[in-house]
Amino acid sequence: MSLIWDLTPIYKSTDSDEYKKDKENYLKKIENLNLWAKKNFSGSKNKIEKLEYYITEKNELSKYNKLSLYLNLLSSTDTSNEKIIKEIDEIENIEIKMTSHEVNFTHFLKEIENIEETINASEILKQFAFYIQEVKKYSDYILSPSEENIISLMRKTSSSLFEKQWEQLSSNLLVDIEKDGKQQKLPLSVIRNYAYDSDSSLRKKAYESELKAYEKIETSAAFSLNGIKGEVIAISKIRGFGSPLEMTLEASRIDKKILDTMFSAIKENIPEIQKYFLKKAEILNHKNGLPFYDLFAPIDKEDIKFTYDDAKNFVIKNFTNFSKKLGDFAEKAFDKNWIDVLPKKGKVGGAFCEGIHSIKESRILTNFTGSLNDAVTLAHELGHAYHDSCLYDEKELNCEYPMPIAETASTFCETLILNSALKTASNREKKIILENDLSGIAQTIIDIYSRFLFEDEVFKRREKGFVSVSELKEIMTNSQKEAYGKGLDEKYLHPYMWICKPHYYDSDFNYYNFPYAFGLLLSKGLYSKYLKDKKAFVELYDKMLSVTGKNNISDCVKLCGIDLYDINFWRSGLKIINEEIESFINL
Repeated sequence: MSLIWDLTPIYKSTDSDEYKKDKENYLKKIENLNLWAKKNFSGSKNKIEKLEYYITEKNELSKYNKLSLYLNLLSSTDTSNEKIIKEIDEIENIEIKMTSHEVNFTHFLKEIENIEETINASEILKQFAFYIQEVKKYSDYILSPSEENIISLMRKTSSSLFEKQWEQLSSNLLVDIEKDGKQQKLPLSVIRNYAYDSDSSLRKKAYESELKAYEKIETSAAFSLNGIKGEVIAISKIRGFGSPLEMTLEASRIDKKILDTMFSAIKENIPEIQKYFLKKAEILNHKNGLPFYDLFAPIDKEDIKFTYDDAKNFVIKNFTNFSKKLGDFAEKAFDKNWIDVLPKKGKVGGAFCEGIHSIKESRILTNFTGSLNDAVTLAHELGHAYHDSCLYDEKELNCEYPMPIAETASTFCETLILNSALKTASNREKKIILENDLSGIAQTIIDIYSRFLFEDEVFKRREKGFVSVSELKEIMTNSQKEAYGKGLDEKYLHPYMWICKPHYYDSDFNYYNFPYAFGLLLSKGLYSKYLKDKKAFVELYDKMLSVTGKNNISDCVKLCGIDLYDINFWRSGLKIINEEIESFINL
């Protein structure tokens, strides 16, 4: 088992014949489909035959997504590799050309009034009914082919470039810190991991050094953020959306009523979660709530530590307790070297999972340092990979699922391993496990809420003009105060959280914060269903995941008897969390 992921099943290298051939074919197929679409997507004659041809070709074209996925995986562990940066640029230039046929297809659908009748007249179209209907719905916001092409070209030299600038700045930022009696320059990912260290003085020193280091890149990061958010605002207006949030909810396959219902439940429950922060502050001898640098502090100096092998076995064992299928899948991921494990200079921070549907595999990036949280992160990312595996038998066009449901399987897997671990833990271990879980939950409910408040306010201010560094810091600290309340010590906030979170810098994924809270509370609701009937639930769970690419989220979860419009459902998930907080306090 290697600690470096194996990307060779995707391509041997960018110099391989397979890579070069796919790159060449990709361009040819796009150009051919563009010419065909321009010629055929006019008038309503032979509409069924035209749609059948396009859908078939578009599905085949989707298999070439592995080109950009491969390059992004390479870049994520070596962000300064100029050759890969150049290749990414070339592939993006090819992908931009797809705008032409996609826009023509959307305009063609816009003119078809009896879309359901058209779909039902073809066995091929029936397979992709949801995809076609989603594009048809989006046609209300589509611009002319020439305008769409202009937007695609401009994005490549604006938001796309700003995102790359931020990646370069953050991944290569070295932080000055005194450690072990000497001055050192360490990668940002290493410094941020010290937040989990048992040495309280190191945690505080790392926090102060991190904030100081951001001063080196704050202006450049602010320009990146303003450039991206400004573009998103402009495009959402041009398309006819009321706001970037409205545009995001449309893409997320939920509506504002569902989002408001979830946040209403969260806001009324904030005092309950504050009890956890205050109890942890008491344990760590803080009188005014937790300082930001101790949010992730272990409460026991002898924290539960894991070697990578320990973490692997821990995850596999507890996944298997849920279902053999899930356990076997995780074991395969480890054995086939799907995971890039350790932090290093030039590697992006955090963790992610990328599914490569064309080869029926996934790849996972982590920055593993041996904590219980790292083991939980492994489970989380493997949950994403398992979700993707449930869609292996679907065609590519039926595999795209929206952000909120994307965080459900991953969070469910966290719940699985932690609840299994609690069954055999000593009281001391239970305290550590519960605190670790509650720390993550508090981030997903409370910190995510602060990030939502921040991004919402940034969009409002950006619409009026440039948002300065000082304003960004002010918005972030105000958002943290509102979300954390008395649970966080206001003398020690994190005004630069907008620099270190990648979700703010992707123009395709705005408001990538609420999906985490959504996924957590949905997973808690699912887990309560599992406890009531374990045998029946496993089959329902897999079925739900398998249809997430071709249904609205509310329809997917109905398979498990869940109503997202009912505030009591969200309260039921929060009730499980509140009970966990009480257990922690009592211990």
